[in-house]
Amino acid sequence: MSATEESTSPKKYRDVDHAQVTSVLPDGDVPITDHALASDDAVLVALGYKQEFKREFSLWTTFCVSFAVLGLLPSFASTLYYGMGYAGTGGMVWGWLIAMVFIQCVAMAMAELCSAMPTSGGLYYAAAVLAPPGYGPFAAWITGWSNWIGQVTAAPSVDYALAAMILAAGSIANPDYVPTTWQTYLLTVLILIIHTVISSMPTKWIATFNSWGSTFNIIALFITIITIPAATSNSPKFTSAADVWGTIYNGTDYPDGVAILMSFVGVIWTMSGYDSPFHLSEECSNANIASPRAITMTSAVGGLFGWFLQLVVAYTVTDIDSVIGSDLGQPWASYLLQVLPQKTAMAILALTIVCGFSMGQGCMIAASRVTYAYARDDCFPLSGLWKQVNNRTQTPVNAVILNGVLGILMCLLIFGGTVAIGALFSIGAIAQFIAFAIPIAIRVFIVGDRFKPGPWNLGKMSKPIGATGAMFVFVMLPILCLPSVTGNDLTADLMNWTCLVYGAPMLAVSIWWVVDAKNWFKGPKVNVEHSLYIEDVTGVPPLQEEGEKEDDTAVTVSKDGADSKDAVA
Repeated sequence: MSATEESTSPKKYRDVDHAQVTSVLPDGDVPITDHALASDDAVLVALGYKQEFKREFSLWTTFCVSFAVLGLLPSFASTLYYGMGYAGTGGMVWGWLIAMVFIQCVAMAMAELCSAMPTSGGLYYAAAVLAPPGYGPFAAWITGWSNWIGQVTAAPSVDYALAAMILAAGSIANPDYVPTTWQTYLLTVLILIIHTVISSMPTKWIATFNSWGSTFNIIALFITIITIPAATSNSPKFTSAADVWGTIYNGTDYPDGVAILMSFVGVIWTMSGYDSPFHLSEECSNANIASPRAITMTSAVGGLFGWFLQLVVAYTVTDIDSVIGSDLGQPWASYLLQVLPQKTAMAILALTIVCGFSMGQGCMIAASRVTYAYARDDCFPLSGLWKQVNNRTQTPVNAVILNGVLGILMCLLIFGGTVAIGALFSIGAIAQFIAFAIPIAIRVFIVGDRFKPGPWNLGKMSKPIGATGAMFVFVMLPILCLPSVTGNDLTADLMNWTCLVYGAPMLAVSIWWVVDAKNWFKGPKVNVEHSLYIEDVTGVPPLQEEGEKEDDTAVTVSKDGADSKDAVA
């Protein structure tokens, strides 16, 4: 914007305090506004973005979306094969505790980043800002694509598991009924379409829907934890503590220690939803405090109640082999039928199905906000379409529809068999974990004093906690890629295809970066007018009065995102 093109309306400098914001804008680069800003809007403007959403999420409703994405009951049901099948009851009860200590470190380190940079871009924005000079765009590119791949596969994988659970319930009720592949696919598509419609609604409606969904999730979890030990038909009712805590059922070809580490896959996948408040921070009031609190609450509450559920199952399961190898193809349903009367088992399964629907909905919301945030910075082809905010709903409807269509296409893997569709699950854990770890590791090992903690921070424990979380991810990455068997036992059906299904797209985007993207992708794209002061800005008034002379150099962002520097008369 040149001096001749400048609007005749007076501009006002608002000196947004950078003390508790780590922004892509350097200190002294003051955003320009022509109206007063609420505190949340001022923080977002300091990060380089204008406010486009309504802030109708609170701490509670943000936590509700995050807890819905976590989906303890349906997540546990979907990953029971890994926890119980790899390490048995011993791995379930104290293996979960070990994993949760480290996962909580990852969550707290992420929450600290969220407090300093509460944007929808989340981890991607943090990686761009914190990376060493010259490496920010590449760090953002890798973090963003890894996070997006994990996010966009979450709803399809959850909805597929939900459809399989619904049809398994039908098979239990009617033993003559055998679901076909087409029925599984069409039911999955129907659920995805419903979630797409709900996620396109106004923010307030979405917040209310997810508040009710998460409340039901919590109630259902309590009912399950209480009902199973109370109604179990086992005789004796419970397995001895010595057997539960001391028995390692090693379902792998590796030593017991490695088998326990492999059982962490279920914990990591179950607990991978706590980043959702980061992506919803532009729709949350008091975001730089409420959003990090929601992250830590989700991880802590989910970890604690997840462990209670592990204890219940570990103390009541009687035959692990029959649960893992049941013809139903659904270990959770097999377990319920093993320890409960059929009607009670069906009731618990019904609760799990409803919770699974809420979980898939939360996943769709979180993924759409990530898609919107990355499109806003022109990461995708046709980004101009995906970053549009609907005028009626004030939500990124186009981004929601894109994710829904991609989900429907990905679910065609159902026709490729269980190994092919299982790839959706394997992508989620490793993709999200890598995206979580990159900005945390940069902040701990590289940044030094360039990071400015937000109002929610870990103080002196920041680097030790962050380093612990980052090292845990480093240790777990090869574990997440191990197949359960080795040697002659290893077949295509038992192979762990994580390296391929995650590595292939990440290799593709890395090649894209080298060949082309490095020439035009520069990281987060500032979309607010801002003024770059050459000298110290301590004397600049917080809000310049109308008619006062504007000085120094104005830096604005053109439509293609390139900075232009023009002298202001």
